[in-house]
Amino acid sequence: QVQLVESGGQLVQAGGSLRLSCTASGRTFSNYAMGWFRQAPGKEREFVAAIIAVGGITRYADSVKGRFTISRDNAKNTVFLQMNSLKPEDTAVYYCAAESPGYLISTTRASYDYWGQGTQVTVSS
Repeated sequence: QVQLVESGGQLVQAGGSLRLSCTASGRTFSNYAMGWFRQAPGKEREFVAAIIAVGGITRYADSVKGRFTISRDNAKNTVFLQMNSLKPEDTAVYYCAAESPGYLISTTRASYDYWGQGTQVTVSS
């Protein structure tokens, strides 16, 4: 089992920045690729970004490319999502997720084995 806890969500004005964190416990963090997803009210949960277990390869949704950056610190069992130039349409609950094997960085929800509880990000216009 892997337990994931997100933090860092809050209310921010459009154009602002936030950094989300997700800390893992349980099994070896560096064995898992990590992803961020988000779910806005009335919408499906969608892929945002993912990072491979080791080596730094990343993937992004087109809607966040150039504005968001995913990174990880395996020594601290933590994955980050740096969000810049935030827009009202970025408002959602943000979830981190863990995927095994760690060399995959999938964009589909079903590929991920473990999920956090989510953190709310609200961007005001």
